[in-house]
Amino acid sequence: MKEKRAKGLSLILGLLSTAALIFLDQWTKVLAVRHLAGQADRVLIPGILNLHYLENRGAAFGILQNQQTLFIIITSLFLLIPAVCYVLLPMTRRMLPLRLIALGILAGGIGNLIDRVRQGFVVDFLETVFMDFPVFNVADIYVTVSFFLLIVLILFKYKEDDFEFLSRKRKEKGA
Repeated sequence: MKEKRAKGLSLILGLLSTAALIFLDQWTKVLAVRHLAGQADRVLIPGILNLHYLENRGAAFGILQNQQTLFIIITSLFLLIPAVCYVLLPMTRRMLPLRLIALGILAGGIGNLIDRVRQGFVVDFLETVFMDFPVFNVADIYVTVSFFLLIVLILFKYKEDDFEFLSRKRKEKGA
């Protein structure tokens, strides 16, 4: 009973955290539309970061322009992975980083999905000046940082045994 209550609380906290991250992403995009659309770029950090309004109708680097239906379907299917991982990952301190990463990927994916469904494009507004890189947004930061951390953790922290709970072998051992 205690474990079910903890799992339920974890799901509620996960939903609330994801909602807060999505809200932050959407709020920054509203601000970008309101204050940057049709305006000249604004320097945020000289030589490093500008605010540059862009309506992205494609994927990263502008590929697959105007394929919104395809993006909506792929994103929706892709979002099932972190959602299922969040639910399946054991509620241990060791797995907490992976659970948080799942929430970051979910929030970023949903944030951009909302734009695609609502507007037919994703609002991007952060531009790196010191390197040639696509204009991005807060949701993109969530996904990029989450994937980077996932790779680092898989390479240096977690071992195959940490994911034993996903295999049938564990179920067979208990049977």
